Amino acid sequence: MTRERGRRLPRRRDRNALIAASLTALSLTASGCVVVHGERAVLPAATRAEAATALTAFTDAYNKADKTYDSSVDAPYVTGALADIDSARLTAGHVNSPSGNTHHTPLTLTDVHLTIPKKAGWPRWFVADAKGNKGGDFRWVLVFTRGDLGERWQVAHLTLMAPGTVPEFTTDKDGWAKAVPADSAQLAVRPDELSRRYTAYLKSGGKDFADSPNTSGLRAERRKAAERPGLVRQFIDEPLGHGDYAPLALRTKDGGALVFFTTHHYQKQTAAAGTSVPVPDKDVLALTKGEVKQSLMLESIADQAALDPPAGRGPVQVLARLQGLTAAQGG
Repeated sequence: MTRERGRRLPRRRDRNALIAASLTALSLTASGCVVVHGERAVLPAATRAEAATALTAFTDAYNKADKTYDSSVDAPYVTGALADIDSARLTAGHVNSPSGNTHHTPLTLTDVHLTIPKKAGWPRWFVADAKGNKGGDFRWVLVFTRGDLGERWQVAHLTLMAPGTVPEFTTDKDGWAKAVPADSAQLAVRPDELSRRYTAYLKSGGKDFADSPNTSGLRAERRKAAERPGLVRQFIDEPLGHGDYAPLALRTKDGGALVFFTTHHYQKQTAAAGTSVPVPDKDVLALTKGEVKQSLMLESIADQAALDPPAGRGPVQVLARLQGLTAAQGG
């Protein structure tokens, strides 16, 4: 059963409440009392029934695309980081198996929790986290967004989070969550600065982020990879925080925020004279332009979910990270 934390779903009165609010705004405008602009009105991003329907539509499209390796099937349902990662995955799958995915297992999501912020302006968005039958014992955490009332709900962020790591969110008496502005200075790191600060950390370290496999552990893995004899690995990390890649943040009960943000990465492998770069696997080759001889440039997008505490209360914790190859160039 789909449910919000502590609440049953769907509920017809949620839709009725939104309709009533819209009619009230219209009647006040007609009477000349006040003008309520849609982009300024503070409203739930979606009704709970609409959010549940959006999750079902995405899951259906995701499964059809995975079965056929046809990225056009779920392209209308994804955007931002997930669109880049998913499109590349399906493209590689189609190159290697044009007839479809012979190992396809439909994704099923159970124990669904919906967290819907009440906010003004666009984009409006909400978070769904659920137990999936893929990826081990992890919660699938998806962020749905749309930029206008007439647009389709699309998933911009997808991360897999260990059980117990999805934080508790602040909600009002009606169960609606609170979005945190991207420029909020009340947090350890402003949400719109996280992508830049994280890529700077991967290069030089620092104290902005707590130790974890996604921070100090990732830096250690890179140092180890760079030491392989006969092969030089160079890493270039770039922030990505505009448009469909803009960070989105939800207020947590501890006064901090869970922030979803995106980064852009390159890894260049260069073989020593007289040797060649190790042959990549078939999925990498499917996305590679040019012939791989002395070098290989790998391009990828990463999606992160981070717990950003209140200012002065410790470093940022990167709870989950999903990185996917999007292109490659041989040389």
